[in-house]
Amino acid sequence: MLSELIEHGHGMRRIAPAKGDVGLFCMATGAGYELRVNEVYSWDGLRRGSAPFVLIQHTISGEGRLDYAGMLHVLRPGETMLLTFPHANRYWLERRKSWEYFWIILTGREALRLAGAILSTEGPVLRPGQVTLDRLAGACLALLSGVAELPGAISAAAYAAVAALYDEVFGTASELPDLPAPVLRAQRFVEENLGRVVDVAMLASASGLSRAHFVRLFTAAVGQAPSEYLFERRMERAMRLLLATDTPVHAIARACGFADANYFSKAFRRSRGVSPGAFRRAGRSPGGVVLDPAPLAR
Repeated sequence: MLSELIEHGHGMRRIAPAKGDVGLFCMATGAGYELRVNEVYSWDGLRRGSAPFVLIQHTISGEGRLDYAGMLHVLRPGETMLLTFPHANRYWLERRKSWEYFWIILTGREALRLAGAILSTEGPVLRPGQVTLDRLAGACLALLSGVAELPGAISAAAYAAVAALYDEVFGTASELPDLPAPVLRAQRFVEENLGRVVDVAMLASASGLSRAHFVRLFTAAVGQAPSEYLFERRMERAMRLLLATDTPVHAIARACGFADANYFSKAFRRSRGVSPGAFRRAGRSPGGVVLDPAPLAR
């Protein structure tokens, strides 16, 4: 479907709201396929009005830049940017660069709900597989070409786009182990608070159990003590940010719940065997070796 979208050519379509009082909870208000070359192109997520909406934008060639709540991302070919508005984000094209992409703008509470779930799990930049990419491109082509013309068809194309990303992120959720509810509550608390200073007492509180009972239950169910699990989730997030963004190491430390950048660097080296900077350089160099997320012996 991507090749068909490219063959269709560059263009944009704005879609007027449907008439009547019947609400469609996932609706497209626009779609496009564009090429920007060495021009002023910058969007501020806090200056696009107060009405909430979702943007899906997939990079085909060139590259863009994204500042997402202080995290800097380089948007490369094959990567999909997912944003909700209003939000503290900005994306732009740097001078003397080019950026070719297709996009869909969505509104409605279901679009916002699904986008929020994806963002809380994966963040604003995804690298979808070919099946997902074809679904995204097909939805954009249907909207851009006018094949999706009636409100129901437009809504179906919009839902197909955000559902494709949802499947990409959560499609294997049924394969996860069946864990006790208190453990799942603690794990959810970890995912939602990786950027905060969190300790075992807070996890026990989130689980609804006493500290001693929680530690025994969690360790037996997961195979790791809660403190080890929390540390590994922070390390995994740090590794993703080091490879996928240009965010400084001290900012990544804060985003992963480390108040002190020096302690973060020491902990990273002790866990992964290299410094954060060396890990980033190795992962981005041709033939570079990226360490497995599993911890080294400590």
